[in-house]
Amino acid sequence: MVAYPCFVYLLGALDGSRTYVGWTTDLEARLAAHNAGTGAKSTRGRQWQILYTEKFANRSDAMSREWYLKKDRSFRKKCLASG
Repeated sequence: MVAYPCFVYLLGALDGSRTYVGWTTDLEARLAAHNAGTGAKSTRGRQWQILYTEKFANRSDAMSREWYLKKDRSFRKKCLASG
């Protein structure tokens, strides 16, 4: 079984109004899906840019970090302001 690296990412809406945290094995494809309106329901209707990423060796670690970043509102606001 081949293990693919997993990424946790933070997206920022281009209008500066929102952030979104998720995980994936393919950052480019996932960003394209969000911008096409086929990503997560909460990201539809906006254009997004990647503000922050972290790479993990396995899905479990990526999902744990995703959960943590979803709760860290101050980090998300700081990234949105600098992005």
